[in-house]
Amino acid sequence: MNPTSQPIVEIRGLTKEIGNKVIVDDLSFDVLPGEVLGLLGPNGAGKTTTIRMIVGLISRTEGTVKIGGLDLDRDFEGALAQVGAIVENPEMYKFMTGWQNLLHFARMSKGVTKERIEEVTALVGLSQRIHDRVKTYSLGMRQRLGLAQALLHRPRVLILDEPTNGLDPAGIRELRDHLRRLAEQEGIAVIVSSHLLAEMELMCDRVAVMQHGKLVSVNSLREMVGESETYEVTFEVDHAEQAREVLDSESLTLQIPREQIPKLNARLVEAGIGVYGIRTTAKTLEDKFLELTGGGGIE
Repeated sequence: MNPTSQPIVEIRGLTKEIGNKVIVDDLSFDVLPGEVLGLLGPNGAGKTTTIRMIVGLISRTEGTVKIGGLDLDRDFEGALAQVGAIVENPEMYKFMTGWQNLLHFARMSKGVTKERIEEVTALVGLSQRIHDRVKTYSLGMRQRLGLAQALLHRPRVLILDEPTNGLDPAGIRELRDHLRRLAEQEGIAVIVSSHLLAEMELMCDRVAVMQHGKLVSVNSLREMVGESETYEVTFEVDHAEQAREVLDSESLTLQIPREQIPKLNARLVEAGIGVYGIRTTAKTLEDKFLELTGGGGIE
């Protein structure tokens, strides 16, 4: 991700009201080329509604969406021509082969050649099975075929709503690796929603946390779980009682800033206490998420 790049996606004041209920409330954020932005939120936070508005599946009450500088209201086709999306599970013709499915979708876009179909097939790792019928595919393979279909027309933005649903750990890791490669090597901007916090921590550059339709936080992962945070530190020693006195603590597990760790270790050693290990645990994305949302559940 190049921090000096111009945003490829610009969301301003995005709002959705149904009746008297505000589903999405005044969202504004940008997404840069080559960046993976994760959308996280408790139940009913409005993640899927936000994605559906960005790709034009539902109307907006207020706000603007620009993709590649093109306003969705003024040039709907031009803006969405730059987007590849998988919202919910990708729908494919199961009686056809993977290749036939991609050929069918390719006819809907200008300039998609058979060479491009071969290219995206290789990119998502389906070359060996592309001529098999889709009904013989595992769920993970169908997700990869959906990803290939979304990439056919060389989009600048890839939008995925809960793409890991139903995948086993190996399938999730494959998808994560594909998305990171697309962002880093192809410069594609990726917006992805997921309920798997550990995966989002491995996959994303930045995370946008939503709650009650509002944007609670948009930060890089480094800022959210960075080294400036307090660590939970456990000292493994041979004389526990004496060590507690030296540390001036009732426990050998302390919440301290990172820079305090070597100082406390030195004090223990100077007191003649054998230190066999120091275990540190930084705050995870899950910890930060629960802090920001007050412990709400996840969609």
